[in-house]
Amino acid sequence: MTRRIDTETDHVNAEVDGDGVLVITLDRPERRNAMLPEMWSGLSAALAEGERADDVGCVVLTGAGGAFCAGGDVRRMADGSSAPPPEVSYEQVVANQQLSTRATSAVMFTMAKPSLAVLTGPAAGAGMGLALSCDLRIAVDTAIMTTAFTKVGLSGDYGINWFLTRLVGPAKAKELMYLSEKLTMAEALELGLINWSVSSEDFEETWLRLARRLANGPRLANAAVKENINRAVDGELFDCLDSEVVNLRRSAATEDHVEGRTAFAERRVPVFKGR
Repeated sequence: MTRRIDTETDHVNAEVDGDGVLVITLDRPERRNAMLPEMWSGLSAALAEGERADDVGCVVLTGAGGAFCAGGDVRRMADGSSAPPPEVSYEQVVANQQLSTRATSAVMFTMAKPSLAVLTGPAAGAGMGLALSCDLRIAVDTAIMTTAFTKVGLSGDYGINWFLTRLVGPAKAKELMYLSEKLTMAEALELGLINWSVSSEDFEETWLRLARRLANGPRLANAAVKENINRAVDGELFDCLDSEVVNLRRSAATEDHVEGRTAFAERRVPVFKGR
């Protein structure tokens, strides 16, 4: 049975399927899913529900109409329609976007559930930042990625600088940000920006199978794995080793571990319950 999440906008759809997969779809295909203010709010609301809901085991972010997300709507920037009202101060504009970033890209990266970006087409600018904030990325082989920001005189937002640097290193990140070249999925795969590039014929079946596998995995163990790896990005060695042991012992005390070792001994597929 499918459960729909109210995002208060027609441009962000969010549904939880019977397998525990929350699919969040950016739905503004006529503009390649370029983001509007209400879309950031809708995405934030969907992620908040996905983070806390017991029936969600994996969060998928994707886009409608053959595109993932074009980032900000540059046409609206050009005609001034996206500018904040004059009564809103610069400081408030900064604070509002900081909160938005924490409620979207940061939640995707830190939530105790696997997050999967499904690139149905181009990911550019903040759209690329959103894709990189997910734990894993699967893309149709005809998609492209581009940082895009410097082409319109911007430096990047929604985490793209942080995530990109940790995936490819500072020198390559600077190259990609400075030059804003378009990357094919073969190039993105080689750089480690995506995990899988799949032909269009097999794409939907492949990403759905992957998302369901993630959703039905050992949720407490997966949460601990995510915490361990995220901590390892910047953590001190012995702190990471110590916390890794704590997480391992906690996962060893779960019903999922009992089921996993029993299923292994019985040579069957485990059925995890997230307990």
